[in-house]
Parts: sequence; structure tokens; C-alpha cells
Amino acid sequence: MSRSHTRAGGRAAAGRRGVVRANRVAGSRSARGANQATTNVLSQRNAGNARSRARVSQTMQSRAVAGALRNRNALRNPSARAAITASAAMGAWQHGHGNQRHGWWRHRHGGYGWVGPLFWPFAYYDFYDYMMWGYGYDDPFWDYGYSDIYAGLFAPYGYDALAGYFPEGGSGRAGRTVGRVSSAAPTGETSSAETSKGAPDQLAQMCGDDSRDIAGLPIDRIQDAIQPNDEQRAALDDLANASVKAAQDLRAACPTDAALTAPGRLAAMEKRIEAMIAAVGSVRPPLDKFYGLLSDEQKARLNALGQEQREGNAPKNKTGATALPADADENLCGATSDASATQWPTAEIERRLQPTEAQRTSLTALQDASAKAADMLRASCQREGNLTPPARLAAVEKRLDTLLAAVKTVHAALGNFYGTLSDEQKAQFEAIGPTLMGAAVEQPQPASSRHTRARSRHHRHGVRSVEGMLRHFMMIVR
Repeated sequence: MSRSHTRAGGRAAAGRRGVVRANRVAGSRSARGANQATTNVLSQRNAGNARSRARVSQTMQSRAVAGALRNRNALRNPSARAAITASAAMGAWQHGHGNQRHGWWRHRHGGYGWVGPLFWPFAYYDFYDYMMWGYGYDDPFWDYGYSDIYAGLFAPYGYDALAGYFPEGGSGRAGRTVGRVSSAAPTGETSSAETSKGAPDQLAQMCGDDSRDIAGLPIDRIQDAIQPNDEQRAALDDLANASVKAAQDLRAACPTDAALTAPGRLAAMEKRIEAMIAAVGSVRPPLDKFYGLLSDEQKARLNALGQEQREGNAPKNKTGATALPADADENLCGATSDASATQWPTAEIERRLQPTEAQRTSLTALQDASAKAADMLRASCQREGNLTPPARLAAVEKRLDTLLAAVKTVHAALGNFYGTLSDEQKAQFEAIGPTLMGAAVEQPQPASSRHTRARSRHHRHGVRSVEGMLRHFMMIVR
């Protein structure tokens, strides 16, 4: 081989080595750039998640929640309870004082059926208040319905928002058993519970409080109103003891874990409703006995006491008169503040899950089951015309039975659909609810919605901030 060929071959080999080295350097730089970009994205995401957890934790420790929960008299007012749940439910989206954002799962009268991992906060108060006093149009018990099932399917809370309800190092009273989200199980069905130290007092108290000054009947007021004889007084004492027992049973059934998937949330709903049905069953016999011993005049006095209670807790306008909302005469149950909020997110499901034909069949069955549940609950809306405590308690029991059947109907269809999904599809399904929440708070409201919201400000939930409302209620009950 000639020298010229040797030199040419050497130059070619050197050129190839240079290209390889250049590619290696470029690849290394590209990899470092990609890694840095990924690190930046993860860092931003972690920072956002940390902010979400911090906001929830701060809200739960704030005067609007922790401070209000210490005011036992305020808790007897359904408007005050709605304000507490509104603040607690929206903790992850609060950005400072005066923020009045509302979640799409907000009830028509301002409360929320889901506060983080907890379904039906203040459940005992809601059925007890309606049973004894019959709040009518402004009654939180009848706000529960299909919208809460929908919120169970498409929960607005991401994992980190849920974690904020159970902060590290949070303390709880012994025996309080609201569960805790564990970072070790971000994709599991539920997290493990830490009963004595894992659950903050605030969430536990919203779940259930069985102290006698909360759960017991206002014995003195009832006795002053009806002037009972010895037999009636004994029956009233039995009813008061049954009320405390019902509250104890309801608190004992508080969840011991936080559901992280749609099937888990519907299962939690079923357990909560079943506990409420049991509580109602324990109160009904002594209530029937006590009421049956009263004369017609005593019954009239008891009903008048209920009217007094209703008027005392009803929202007032500027002149001091009871302020009725525009829909006071409509027999609505379980409606959200935004009627379009519970429309089925078909396009979002299709985009995220890209379901197979078999999965679409199961999805259609789930949609049909949801529509059936909504019809069942709409047909059972009979909150008006129940004029006595026994009649109202019977209506409560019937409504809870229907709500439980509706949840079970959806839960069964959801189980069939969810079982066909891959892990990736399940993760995408669980991301739909937080996405809906993000769209709800970021997109501008249409003009018609702004007009409706402005018109509704004459009702109690649009005028004041949550903390302002609570300060107003606390001044009233002092």
C-alpha cells in the first residue's frame, strides 16, 4: 500500500473519531439539557404541589375553620356550617384574603358535600336540624344528591391537595379516626390510617362530634315550651340519650383511610350513608314515643319552637326581614350552584383514555347508571309538607335509602368499567376531576353567568367573604 493511501486512511479514521467525539459531546450536552428540562419541570411541579398542600393546611388551621369550629353555638347554624365547609373545601385554591372562588361541586346553598377526603361534613347536624326544626328551603340536608355522586366519580382534589388535609406532624385527639394520605401509596385504593396522631382535629370534628352539648337535644327549651308531665319528661330524656348515641355511632363510623380512586370514594359514600341510616334508626323509636305522648297543644308549642329556630337562623336582608332566594319555591334537591357542572365529560374521557370498543360499552353502561341514579334522586325529592318531627325523620330515612341505592347503582357500573382500564388509563381517569376544577377557576365566566351571580348576591352566599360571614354569625350567637 502506498504512503498516500496510508495517509488518506489515517485522515479518514481521525475524521471518523472526531465525528464520534463530537456526537458524544453533543449527545452529552443534549442529555444534560433534557435532564435539566425534566428537573425544571419536576421542580416546578413539586413547588406547585407543596403550595397546594400548604394552602390546605393553612386553611384548616385558620380562623375561618379551626376558629369557627370552636364556637359551638355557631355550629348550630346551618349558614355558619356552610361557610366553614366552603372555606375548608376550597383550601387548595385560596390565594389570599378575600378570595371567593367557588368549586363546581358547591351546593346550591353554599356548602360542599366533599371536603377533601371527607364526604358529608356535619352529617349529624344536617339530619338532626331538619328532623327537629325543618329548615325548609334553606335546609342543607336536601342539598345532597346526584352532584355528590358525580364529585365522587370525578374528585376535584389531586393527591397533594388531599395530603394537605393530613399534614405531617398534625395532631388529633385520641379516638378520632379520620384517615391519612400516605405518600407511599399515591396510586393505591386507600391510604392507611393513623388514628391518634394522623388526623387533624378540624377534619375529625367536621366528620362527627358526639359531645353532649352538641349532640343532645335543647332539653331546657323544649321543657319550657311544652311543660311536660313526668311520663313525657322521661320520654324526652330517652330521646336525648338516643340522640347522643346516634352521634356517637356516626362518629365511630368516620373513615379510617382516605380514598384515592373513584371506586374507593363511592365505597366511602356508601359507608357514610349507611352510618347515617343507622343513626336515624336509633332515634326514630324514642322520637315516635315522645311525640305520641304530647297533646295537640303541646305539639303546637313544639312546632312553634321550631318556627322560632328557623327564623333565628334564616338569612336576613338589609331591613332585617328573612331573605328568600329566587328559587325558594322550587322543590330542588341535590343541585349544585352551577347546573352545568355535572355534565358528563365525554370528550375529556375520550381524549385521555382512548378507550377500546369493549371499554366504551362499559363506559356507556356507567353513564346510563349515572342517569338512572339522578332520576331516582330527583323523584325522591320530597322535602316539603313534612310538618312534624316524626314525619321529617321518616322523610330523612327515605331520602337516605334512595341516596344509598343510587350510589350503589353507580358504584356497580363503575366497578365494571374501572376493571377494564389499564393503570395508565386509571391515572388518566383520576386526573379528570382536578382538570375540571382547573378549568372552572381559570376560565372567564360568560356574561349570563356573571349576571346570574350578581343577581344572587342578594342571597346570603354571595355578599360576604367566608371569614366575613363567620364573623357575622359568631357575633349573632354570642
